[in-house]
Amino acid sequence: MKIIQLLPELKVGGVERGTIDLSEHLAKLGHDSAVISSGGQLVGLLSDHGAKHFELPIAKKNFKALSQISNLKKIYQDFQPDIVHVRSRFPAWINYFALKNFAGKKPIIISTFHGLYSKPFYSKSMSYADEIIAISKTVQDYILKNYDVNESKVHLIYRGCDLQEFNQTSLSKEWKEAWFKEFPQTKNKIILCLPGRVTSWKGIESFIDLISHLDSSRFHGIIPGPVASNKSSYFNSLNKKINEKKLADHITFCGARSDIAAVYKISDIVMNLSSKPEPFGRTIIEAAACGSHVMGWDRGGVQESIHLINPAGLVEYGNVDMLAQKIDQVLQSSPPQSIPEQFTKEFLANATLNVYEEALSKFS
Repeated sequence: MKIIQLLPELKVGGVERGTIDLSEHLAKLGHDSAVISSGGQLVGLLSDHGAKHFELPIAKKNFKALSQISNLKKIYQDFQPDIVHVRSRFPAWINYFALKNFAGKKPIIISTFHGLYSKPFYSKSMSYADEIIAISKTVQDYILKNYDVNESKVHLIYRGCDLQEFNQTSLSKEWKEAWFKEFPQTKNKIILCLPGRVTSWKGIESFIDLISHLDSSRFHGIIPGPVASNKSSYFNSLNKKINEKKLADHITFCGARSDIAAVYKISDIVMNLSSKPEPFGRTIIEAAACGSHVMGWDRGGVQESIHLINPAGLVEYGNVDMLAQKIDQVLQSSPPQSIPEQFTKEFLANATLNVYEEALSKFS
């Protein structure tokens, strides 16, 4: 098979990482794999496993990007893909117009809905596909409710965790010494972790409220994640709230971490408290793969993953009191020994390949 994946760019992120992982899996099986994007630091990983990269400036939603329709059509004519897998709305529109009045054999179109997309008309491009992949049942239900698609062509494939990176190997003595040297306030404490970039919908306010409900002699809260330059005023407002509640010694912003798997392992409980339903919630399965307890609100994709890992970690949305009360119950239970197979990278790749093969047999 010849497969092209189409997305805005190949910078660091879950969608981008998944694109690389799938490409590598396809190449290992002898398929011709290619990716079209505007580039980024992950491009080199494609050449490492023998995949092609076609650079097109399609990351920005503007008329200049729309002018790439003819260039995209030319790539399709030269590469002659059997499958085009679109992973983002704007590139999906460019793909749609490139294949209108296309001379020659048209490829089969697969799309992956990575989110609960707003602006239904703009997002329609993702429904213009022969087969559709939803990254959770939450997303699958959303697609069927909001788009005119046949239920039979919507396939549930959860996002996959890389067990080479996220596993239960022990932390090194050196890493732990470096951690406690950098964050001595976490030593001999039960560490509660809320990972993710600092932004208003990640539930940081709820996390601050939670820490205020707990015995500060026992618990410490950490928030590993980057603060973008345009989020500085929001970040300052969070620090103000922490200071008002006299929690400055009990909550630590750790910044962006390249060793997030180790941070999960040093944490006793990893949480997802997003203020809007998550389409999936990758941090939960990553943390569970590392052997950490997980907790989160009982809704969206987070509900699906925690329900299959440790249902006791689910709490009614917004109920910080109940969240605080349940922590000891969760800590007394056995931590995850593994994650369900459907949350692994290998399962995702094989399931996606099955969708490709079924589509080829259906439409050939």
